[in-house]
Amino acid sequence: MSSTPRSGFPDEESDTGLPDERDFFSDQAPAKGRTRAEPEQTNSGAEHYHGHRERLRARFRDGGDAALADYELLELLLFRLIPRRDTKPIAKALIARFGSLSEVIGAPVHLLTEVSGVGGNVATDLKLIAAIAHRMLRGDLRGRQVLGSWSSVIDYCRAAMAFEAREQFRILFLDKKNALIADEVQQTGTVDHTPVYPREVVRRALELSATAVILVHNHPSGDPSPSRADIEMTRLIIDTAKPLGITVHDHIIIGRDGHASLKGLKLI
Repeated sequence: MSSTPRSGFPDEESDTGLPDERDFFSDQAPAKGRTRAEPEQTNSGAEHYHGHRERLRARFRDGGDAALADYELLELLLFRLIPRRDTKPIAKALIARFGSLSEVIGAPVHLLTEVSGVGGNVATDLKLIAAIAHRMLRGDLRGRQVLGSWSSVIDYCRAAMAFEAREQFRILFLDKKNALIADEVQQTGTVDHTPVYPREVVRRALELSATAVILVHNHPSGDPSPSRADIEMTRLIIDTAKPLGITVHDHIIIGRDGHASLKGLKLI
């Protein structure tokens, strides 16, 4: 009895040691007993998408990312991950499923593989790109005065947390010049709750010789509005940290629809 893999391609295997969709559509000869789908042909006998791919690359070379829509940028990326297949329908399906390019890159692997044409390895490659982007943004903060680079802090936190399926409680630890010492996820919770222990926050700050912190957590619902519990927990951490010379600069809540600052809202 045959089974249909999650990507929708009959010969794909993502985690079993057999070829995934990238190998399946490569130029290598198919394994014994397996067949390879023939690419669609034009009247000239050329694969129909080759000319399209080169035109898209030329537009990117000449005009940069501004010359391409989100789905076209994603399609351009998928050229490398799925080398011998028309990737436009896959790119459009991903955007339709998740809503935007950033949400595609931020989506978890198990949801990415629900989209026809995306196997486990391609989903992992997309997450690798997300990780690289996250590291780049963190590098922009390292050694700089965080309070003077607030937009970079927000960009970094959004890239790290906006599309997580569960709540995370993250702490940015700062030195006496308000430069970033460390960025750590202290707790991961459920879709609507994360346990936070003020003594643990303060203990870790003392271990790192941090004199200030910025608290960050996400709302998987998408709405960054602070709850009463968010406000009370933040005030408790402030009261615990202050006698030990540790300042809580802010508590930022990240959602897909934006962010909220408890300090900006005058809640702390």
